[in-house]
Amino acid sequence: MNMDSDLKDMSKEPLSPRRDTNLEDHPATKDQPSTSTSDVASTSHSDSNNIQELEQKYAAFVRHDMYGTMGRGPLPWTQKIITGFALITLFPLRLVLATLVVVLYYLICKACTLFSVPKREDEQEDYAHIGGWRRKVIFWFGRVLGRALLFVFGFYWINETYRNPDIDSKFDHELEVTEKSEESDRPGAIISNHVSHLDILYHMSSSFPSFVAKRSVGKLPLVGLISKCLGCIYVQREAKSADFKGVSGVVNDRINESRQDKSAPMVMLFPEGTTTNGDYILPFKTGAFLSKAPVLPVILRYPYRRFSPAWDTISGRRHVILLLCQFVNNITVVRLPLYHPSQEEKENPKLYAENVRRLMAREGDLKMSDIGLPEKRVYHAAVHGLFAQR
Repeated sequence: MNMDSDLKDMSKEPLSPRRDTNLEDHPATKDQPSTSTSDVASTSHSDSNNIQELEQKYAAFVRHDMYGTMGRGPLPWTQKIITGFALITLFPLRLVLATLVVVLYYLICKACTLFSVPKREDEQEDYAHIGGWRRKVIFWFGRVLGRALLFVFGFYWINETYRNPDIDSKFDHELEVTEKSEESDRPGAIISNHVSHLDILYHMSSSFPSFVAKRSVGKLPLVGLISKCLGCIYVQREAKSADFKGVSGVVNDRINESRQDKSAPMVMLFPEGTTTNGDYILPFKTGAFLSKAPVLPVILRYPYRRFSPAWDTISGRRHVILLLCQFVNNITVVRLPLYHPSQEEKENPKLYAENVRRLMAREGDLKMSDIGLPEKRVYHAAVHGLFAQR
């Protein structure tokens, strides 16, 4: 069954618009029929049914917090007062502090790269390969200020759990091997589920790895230089040269380089390709597993009482505002042991990716979903359409 065609058919169903007419000011006459209570109830019921049907199909992207779908749900008056108070006190304070942290780190990166030439290869550009004291300064301040930024956003504590290696029999076998090279102990990539843009800040503060980012990120003010110091791998949708490797090729080169050279930046990947509501894990893309190198799985969860930091159907602006208006935010991290692929997994990247995904689902208590970014776009379009007709 084609989900896109289902939603197109659904969007064509007529939805009765809400009426703002005051019945007392415009009494009903024979020539002007009034809006009955049953009509309004029918419209509301129809909207509710459509949203429920969408939420069943696209459960991985549905918000369950107090603010509801798209962050536009009805709030009790007590929460409105709390949010309003935070909006005029906490929000501007956090916004100023966050800006100062970003500007400070930008100036540090600028000073360390002032007389350096970025490494340019296959339409990629970064400063992650500079060595000596400059790399140490960028690395150390990146981790410290990344954690400071999380603190400013209300993540005062980070609950990290390191799982024992006996969660899987294959790890017991790996621990029995005493003669292992340092290279084999170093993961080819860090693999994480993707819930929010805050995931990047956590991993930045934890291990300061390279990320995959849109090409436009490298051109942004402040953030662009920081991304180059992180060694971000920029996504190029279309090859512009005959020898263009593509993202998978660059990722494989970076993985092999980081395993052979400890000073090279480690690669951090979100193989789902998009964010969820934090309760699900989507199918993995195989790019991170083509190198046949071991990976380090990391599971992120964001427990909440009112606002969920997950970036699903909510807009970026609304997400930032409500996040900064929440007094305390929480994040829990489960770090699994290094996953060494079997020979069968090395020969079959899809099997390798799926086994790591199943392991993360089991250890992180995540539900497995078969949908991905295309379905998320369809769900967003349908939800926006329903809200626009209200």
